[in-house]
Amino acid sequence: MIASAAHIQGEALDEGIGLCARPGPLIGTSPAMRRGYGLIELLGETDVTVLLQGRTGAGKGLVARTLHRRSRRAGGPFLRQNCGALPRELLESELFGHCRGSFTGAYADREGLFEAAEGGTVFLDEIGEAPAEAQVRLLHVLEEGEVKRVGENRSRPVDVRVIAATNRDLEAEVSAGRFREDLYYRLRVFPICLPPLRERVEDIPLLARHFLRVHAGEKEIEGFDPEVLRAFRRYNWPGNIRELENEVRRCVVLVREGGRITVEHVSERIARLADVDRALCGMGPLKAAVEQFEEDLIRAALNRCGWNVTHTAAGLGLSRVGLQGKLRKYGIQREVS
Repeated sequence: MIASAAHIQGEALDEGIGLCARPGPLIGTSPAMRRGYGLIELLGETDVTVLLQGRTGAGKGLVARTLHRRSRRAGGPFLRQNCGALPRELLESELFGHCRGSFTGAYADREGLFEAAEGGTVFLDEIGEAPAEAQVRLLHVLEEGEVKRVGENRSRPVDVRVIAATNRDLEAEVSAGRFREDLYYRLRVFPICLPPLRERVEDIPLLARHFLRVHAGEKEIEGFDPEVLRAFRRYNWPGNIRELENEVRRCVVLVREGGRITVEHVSERIARLADVDRALCGMGPLKAAVEQFEEDLIRAALNRCGWNVTHTAAGLGLSRVGLQGKLRKYGIQREVS
């Protein structure tokens, strides 16, 4: 049966995504996500500073926005700044504001993010990238609840909640002298570590169907072939949720109107994992099926390890020499684009 985007949404809700029942647009039924829902409900009742830690694409921005929506500050602004996106002087101006003449190009007084977010939430993404000068000013905001514009001596009170996020190991950054220890402890009043998508395998089909609903628009798509969803579950997703969303967007472009997303629509690195399933289903003689499975497993492991033979061999429980022998046996060579 052909399913429109609306039908896909209803089907996803029936399967337990719980978009309406869960806080905000977070999706998943894995133990990690269930714990996360509980934490978000608890944190919504407080103004504590939250530090979100996790790999790129793990959904830190989405969690930050959901925390804001579930808090008493939901009616106020939610303002976001990537601390690694601007040079030092411009970052300080964006966050804390500046007064006229404080630097070249400062032609008028300007309020910063902390003043503009009064009564709401400031989300500092990639906080580990913040330069030393900005770290000092941020520490002052957290300790005193006030901000000083660049080039100005007067302090201005601000009422904001701070949520910070990083994909770095901030403890290691502190040890290396690249991040202030006092600021680190001010930020990690309540740390939340977001798991990579590969540790939330049961959530992958739910997320895939959600992204299909979002990106299909008015295009009628029958859904995913079960073989595709099995391959999605097998894949490592180094880019996490963002990579999964981009993969679904690619499929939406390639599939015909009224069609079903099959293996031919997915990226080659994922399609190879579907071949593993076919081998396991006993297609052809047992020896050939086993060899096909072994070859595909090795290719998948090489892709996960960036074609580092030593790391791949260790992950497969083989010696480096043993793996090289299998590469020769199957004629496996890295493709050069």
